[in-house]
Amino acid sequence: MLAEIITIGDEILIGQIVDTNSAWMAKELNLIGIKVKQITSVSDDADHISEALALAEKRAKVILITGGLGPTKDDITKITLAKYFNMGFRRDEDTLAHITEIFKRHNRPMIESNIKQADVPEGCTVIKNENGTAPCMWFEHNGNIIVSMPGVPFEMMYLMQEQILPRLKGAFKLPFIVHKTILTANIGESFLAAEIEDIENSLPEHIKLAYLPRLGQVRLRLSSTGTNEAILKNEVEIYAQQIIAKVKKNVVVEEDIALEKAILNIMDERKLTLSTAESCTGGYIAHLITQHPGCSSVYVGGAVVYSYELKESVLGVSPKTLNNYGAVSEQTVKEMAQGAIDHFKTDYAVAVSGIAGPDGGMPGKPVGTVWIAVASSKRVVARVYSFGNKRAQNIERSAIAALTMILNELNQYGD
Repeated sequence: MLAEIITIGDEILIGQIVDTNSAWMAKELNLIGIKVKQITSVSDDADHISEALALAEKRAKVILITGGLGPTKDDITKITLAKYFNMGFRRDEDTLAHITEIFKRHNRPMIESNIKQADVPEGCTVIKNENGTAPCMWFEHNGNIIVSMPGVPFEMMYLMQEQILPRLKGAFKLPFIVHKTILTANIGESFLAAEIEDIENSLPEHIKLAYLPRLGQVRLRLSSTGTNEAILKNEVEIYAQQIIAKVKKNVVVEEDIALEKAILNIMDERKLTLSTAESCTGGYIAHLITQHPGCSSVYVGGAVVYSYELKESVLGVSPKTLNNYGAVSEQTVKEMAQGAIDHFKTDYAVAVSGIAGPDGGMPGKPVGTVWIAVASSKRVVARVYSFGNKRAQNIERSAIAALTMILNELNQYGD
């Protein structure tokens, strides 16, 4: 079963907002056995929308549309769909009552454009939008299902989870899709492929292996499609264990989770705590960690210390160390990590100090030079990295390298 996602809005095409809706919908559809054939973003233009929809109907049985359903003049999706399906309009009284109740609850007057949101193409099935005023519309056309939803993420997600996905499962006999993800680190994609080439070549036709590289890590995803979920899971697990046995030293976790989440899980299980001391990464490592619910059981806190003064006063770095070796040095970063352990009273600490760029380089320390240290009760280890001259990439690379160093220390000395 194939689906296509169409997102509508000039704001997406000019980069004003990022289309996170499509990625989320694709993941949810995949979980119920529907594969996304294509994702298309189109402007607020009736002809463009109609053309995209006509092409989508040739490729997929399910077309999900988001955006263009508000009360303003640039929200033209509803009018375009009515014309595309050759339908007139009707006023949906349940939708009107819902909109009226929302405005009454917030003590706001309704104007004509708000009332017109209750006008829908006469041939559609209206699905109530519990979290907003724009109704969701379900169309059936030439054996296809077309669903138009608001572009506001939390409105779309609620509609998908509570209404659209259950209806799609009821409308089609869907296959099972089974995934198994293995997160690896400290090995490049090409080296990883060479290590497991024989296993990949032995995979049956219905099991696919995908390489999903990111800075410092590669996800391996085995995917299988069929009618018997139990058999699929067993088959995928057999091949996954063969891969894991081949590259065991590089395997972080057998789950589709982020590197920092894997670290949090390991440290939580071992009752260990962590703190951070960041200079050039500016709190990015802390951000990666704290985006995960439950991180407080491991992560105590951290400090962003750009200046010499703060490195001294907050982390206890020696002025002599800073004067003799500079902020970007093995000596300084080791004292930062140890200072974080002493100050925050944690089992582990990671410290980063470098030259993110695009300027600030000096002889012997070009832009992209980053020192990282990990400290524990057992030892303090430091390593220097040479990244490029792109600031944003250097910050991300530094964070991934720091997390990988923590993982290495946990694997070697974290029992």
